[in-house]
Amino acid sequence: MKKLNSRTNVFGALRHSTLALAIATAVGAPQAVMAQAQEDDVDATLLEEVVVTAQRREQTLQEVPMSISAFTGEDLEYLQADNLDSLQGAVPNLNLVQGRGSSSSANVFIRGVGQPDALQTFDPAVGIYVDDVYMSRIQGALFKLNDIERIEVLRGPQGTLYGKNTPGGAIRLITRSPGEDFEAEAGILYGDYDRWQISGYMAGPVSDNIGMSLSVLSDSRDGYVIDPSTGRDYNDENTQSARVKLAWGISDNVDATFSFDYTIEDTELTLGKAEAPLISVDLATGGAVLRHVPAPGDWDFRTRTSLGDSDGQEVENWGGSMTLNWDISDSLSLRSITAYRELDADLFVDIDATELELGDVLVSVDQDQFSQEFQLLGDNGGNLHWVAGLYYLDENLPSHQEAYADDFLVFGGIPVSFLRTIDDNLQTTSYAVFGQVDWAFAESWSLGLGLRYTKEDKDYFRTTSTFSDLLGNADPAFAFSDSDSWSDWTPTVTLDYMLNDDVHFYGRLANGFKSGGFNGRANSAADVSTFDPETVWTAEIGAKTTMMDGRMQANYAVFTSQYDDFQARVSVGDGVDFRFPVLNAAELDINGAEFELSWLLVDSLQLFSQIGYLDTEYGADGFTGSDGVLDEPAFAPEWTGRVGAVWTLDLSGGHSLAFGADANYRDGMWLSVENVEPLREESYWLTNAFATWNHADGHWQVMAGMKNIADEVYKVEGQEFRSVGNIMTAYYGDPRTWNVSLNYRY
Repeated sequence: MKKLNSRTNVFGALRHSTLALAIATAVGAPQAVMAQAQEDDVDATLLEEVVVTAQRREQTLQEVPMSISAFTGEDLEYLQADNLDSLQGAVPNLNLVQGRGSSSSANVFIRGVGQPDALQTFDPAVGIYVDDVYMSRIQGALFKLNDIERIEVLRGPQGTLYGKNTPGGAIRLITRSPGEDFEAEAGILYGDYDRWQISGYMAGPVSDNIGMSLSVLSDSRDGYVIDPSTGRDYNDENTQSARVKLAWGISDNVDATFSFDYTIEDTELTLGKAEAPLISVDLATGGAVLRHVPAPGDWDFRTRTSLGDSDGQEVENWGGSMTLNWDISDSLSLRSITAYRELDADLFVDIDATELELGDVLVSVDQDQFSQEFQLLGDNGGNLHWVAGLYYLDENLPSHQEAYADDFLVFGGIPVSFLRTIDDNLQTTSYAVFGQVDWAFAESWSLGLGLRYTKEDKDYFRTTSTFSDLLGNADPAFAFSDSDSWSDWTPTVTLDYMLNDDVHFYGRLANGFKSGGFNGRANSAADVSTFDPETVWTAEIGAKTTMMDGRMQANYAVFTSQYDDFQARVSVGDGVDFRFPVLNAAELDINGAEFELSWLLVDSLQLFSQIGYLDTEYGADGFTGSDGVLDEPAFAPEWTGRVGAVWTLDLSGGHSLAFGADANYRDGMWLSVENVEPLREESYWLTNAFATWNHADGHWQVMAGMKNIADEVYKVEGQEFRSVGNIMTAYYGDPRTWNVSLNYRY
């Protein structure tokens, strides 16, 4: 075949590795795999070098001068990773959970930097990229991981090479692509809560220079949150997805990859627990009327809702892309990435999480985006590598929202109906020009210089209508429009020193930028506001080491960050006001350290661990919420850590068994920007385990796994809307779950 997708198949050989290779990558170890090669009757067992493209060129993980974790498809399998939030606990200083009362939304923070509000007028601070296409919204970003080649998690600002907004870091999902050989996979999984997952993958050549792949997935389970009065279950799963890729070797020096993916989710509500007393407001007296007192103790995953049987959550997420690679010469190549995506979401959310109609909302989003990126890559074959590029993104984001609050207001004890509707539209155009040069100026030294200029234009319109049988109707009660633009230069400077082939030191200074925006919760002229951009400067010093004749890898990093103009949504009043101002709250001072270890102790036993440390606080003036209390940054636990092991056992006839277990720890943290005690989670441990049996022919596999073995009850996210009914709702991680699966690979 002629030049069939040469770049995207660099990692194809990893999929065909032996069982020993697959087992050693298990459970999210930093890509250390056990490769056994026989030469002159002597076995050499070592940790394999894994190739990544975090800097737009192929490098081993140990060569990249930044903090990065990478996971191959085999890693994700043994991590029991179904969704993107399965990376929680596997990466130092990463907080990645299902968020904002939605089954498909991702709440992502890296090193204390993230998106504090789910509203679409806020941009993510951690960029999520699928095949280098930027995903603008956190809605629909909790991707399934059924056809992933690898995932790269880049920590710290990525202001040079990654576009739109990445001050906190970048998560890159690279999907599998067809190669020159035919391959097929099929799997069926069953688990508790009547979970069924069926998946399939097929790839191979269709002509001398064209290859095609198809992946499909159906994943469903019952919910683990129950309404005790009706038996209706919530927090369920119901997802179907498909991806088609076409790789075309156009000529000896030109190839193209076309990709189309489609995902639909149709689930019940995602419910949490009301953690604080809920109130109504009596307009006749001005006093508060107590309506609900939360049950003490751990949550038993039982609650009620005022929303009806048909009020669930539907998300349709699809898009297509074309990646074109042209080798202009041996030292120069051009890459073009063109993409279009649409996101349609109709999400009912019971924010108060009770049978009261205090914080019940419908959020309907109809988003589309077009992006174009050009990269010109140079390599003189020796000491100079460089990339220059252009980036363009056009996003159209209209939404319709409804807020139901018939139980919020009373008049002398008589209920007052209340409905608020919102229609808005945010249009964003982002432009960027970027470049980076890496120069090996001496035998052991290398200098990297990067610079990106970003300019973003935003236009926003919002209209709000209110309907009430006592207060009267106002249609529209309030409307406003605004527009603004922001721009910034974001540089990166990196210095590398290779002490020897096994020890690599680096220092990195990087700047990240996230543009400003508008208060998408403004319901009166007093709340209309434009907030400024955020910027982050991070200085990092690290070391990447390989020891014990290639049997151990240990990577270290210490960093300090200055985070300016933090964008915060706050509440006004305690349950008696509808106001939610957005402001540039304060500076954040962030200091931390990270450690990752993988150790092939003996040929059949691998140990691994990671530790993250964070010291975060607001600047000299601090940040005081509406309650007058000096706050601490949210989603920034002081300590996170993980330790685990994988053991392999050869059986007679060439069959084999593998056993793995891990435990991860997360320190106490706040779950809301304004610190309120009900939305704080104390420290906890989670434990997981798996076992696999692999047939000697390499085709058949049986796997059993269990997550959260101790059935820990723990909070992962919060909704703080004290301005309406004193709402403080926490969302909880999954209880103990188990599954068994049968997989076939050809």
